[in-house]
Amino acid sequence: MTADSVPAAAVTADAVTAAAVTTASPSAAARPERPFATVNPYTGETLQTFPFLDSAEVPAVVERAGRAYREWSVRPVEERAATMRRAAELMLERGDELARLVTLEMGKLLREARGEVALAASILKYYGEQGPGFLEPRTIPVPQGEATVLHAPLGVLLGIEPWNYPLYQVVRFAAPNLVVGNAVLLKHSELCPQTALALERLFRDAGVPQGVYTNVFLRIRDVEQVIAHPAVQGVSLTGSERAGASVAELAGRHLKKCVLELGGSDPFIVLDAEDLGATVKAAAAGRLSNTGQACIAAKRLMVVDELYDEFVSRLGATFSALVPGDPADPATRLGPLSSEQAARDLQAQVQDAVDKGARVVAGGGRPEHPGAFVQPTVLTDVTPDMRAYHEELFGPVAVVYRVRDEDEAVALANASAYGLGGAVFSSDPERARRVADRLDSGMVWINHPTSSAAELPFGGVKRSGFGRELSSMGMLEFTNQKLVRAFPTKQKPAQVAG
Repeated sequence: MTADSVPAAAVTADAVTAAAVTTASPSAAARPERPFATVNPYTGETLQTFPFLDSAEVPAVVERAGRAYREWSVRPVEERAATMRRAAELMLERGDELARLVTLEMGKLLREARGEVALAASILKYYGEQGPGFLEPRTIPVPQGEATVLHAPLGVLLGIEPWNYPLYQVVRFAAPNLVVGNAVLLKHSELCPQTALALERLFRDAGVPQGVYTNVFLRIRDVEQVIAHPAVQGVSLTGSERAGASVAELAGRHLKKCVLELGGSDPFIVLDAEDLGATVKAAAAGRLSNTGQACIAAKRLMVVDELYDEFVSRLGATFSALVPGDPADPATRLGPLSSEQAARDLQAQVQDAVDKGARVVAGGGRPEHPGAFVQPTVLTDVTPDMRAYHEELFGPVAVVYRVRDEDEAVALANASAYGLGGAVFSSDPERARRVADRLDSGMVWINHPTSSAAELPFGGVKRSGFGRELSSMGMLEFTNQKLVRAFPTKQKPAQVAG
């Protein structure tokens, strides 16, 4: 599946994962831990709760994964890849069930949940088909003999994944690593326990042996116990800066590899527009997909002076036209946020800006509707003393800035502590590329909102994390890239350095 075949900005990584690891902060660790539970964010009803894995059982679960890894890693790579192709088929066969679970547990619009199913299936299929080729040995030209780099599995990996794309973000971590030959322990968000269990069943039914992929309803305080275990060789987290810092600290302390995909406050730069209406539509899609709960959403819109007033007017009208509804109803275009707490947190950021002088073009409050809703909001005149200027706004809130030219747009875009994605819109390809090349981010899209596809590397710089997922780059993150250097049998040894 290409990026154009899914809704603009419909896929991303979560910046406020419920799996935040707080062991580095005693005060944070003292707060009550959320149980794994299905709570419908549209109704607020708690439908089902699930017990934590007992702390005393954690070592046995990890050791079982270690034993499974040793058997799995020596199977032929094509056999491992075949299970991913089967998993892709099962993902599509169970698409309606999975989409409804996602909608139920985190409030995603049903049509968007179905799009996520299709994207997740495309990633499984991609690694099932392309993965073995990515693992082919790489030859390095040398003066004499041979030098080869092998891509070998590492062992058991811990994945900590969020709620905002509960299928996509799991498979983009699990699929390549299962083909590599690693084993996966998956701690999903506390908001999505039924989705987590459905994914574990899917991999099992696809032929992944027991212990190779294991869902763990892990307590936050037990994360270090897992990372410290000798069988565990790496950890990947998609989540908040605080969670990323905690996991990176634990991984560093125990000398384990980690990949972090954290928050984003992506710029959406409008330099000119032959069709301003189409550009506004793209900006709205980039900001409002998944009810704005996307790390690569278009959060900071930067528009050149001559287009600014009309752009803001049209964007405000687009946002104002949306009304809240049941996300399970295919006709609904504005769903709830993932939880009541998420709605309150976002509203507090908006109110801070309003109290300090920001202009509200659309929205600004919470609708008179039950559920975790926030009005789609457009803010202008946002200044550095406001939280909305520096913080990620994880919901349907856009901040629009007026800029004189491309230099001011680039300076404002790069002033953020984040560096995940970005978008540049211009009818002049050379101008757009020139601006794209100057942005401090891991990804830039030109004339399209930031999105994702299996074949494209995904990741950021600065406080947006490090490492890459997806594409061949994502597949090699958790491999031992082992050099084998062979000389002719009568070659005189060279001087040894190091």
